[in-house]
Amino acid sequence: MTYIDGFALAVPNKNKDAFVNHAHIFWDVAKDYGCLRQVEAWGDEVPDGEVTSFPKAVKLEDGETVVFSFLEWPSKAVRDDAMKRIMDDERMKHPDLANMPLDGKRMIMGSFQPVVDLRVED
Repeated sequence: MTYIDGFALAVPNKNKDAFVNHAHIFWDVAKDYGCLRQVEAWGDEVPDGEVTSFPKAVKLEDGETVVFSFLEWPSKAVRDDAMKRIMDDERMKHPDLANMPLDGKRMIMGSFQPVVDLRVED
């Protein structure tokens, strides 16, 4: 089964285009090291919760939107090897990658081993 890196972040609305550009530049690098899929999902219906929620988790501020993202890898071993190589890749020095269009301190990230993966086959 695949391996997933997941992210929740707060992105200023004014930086949406820069964020999308950032994601495309990163994808050009990640796919070369085995990443199977990258999804960046701009929040549409992301309600505040009473106890916890995506907005609370990322300390969402006025003028920002929650983004949910994930990278899908063939395995943890491929991901581990890829991350080392990605960080050393010259393309990661691109100014649009070096200057993230969001506050990275409020990004939540984790890596996950899928235990259920159900889908409609094409």
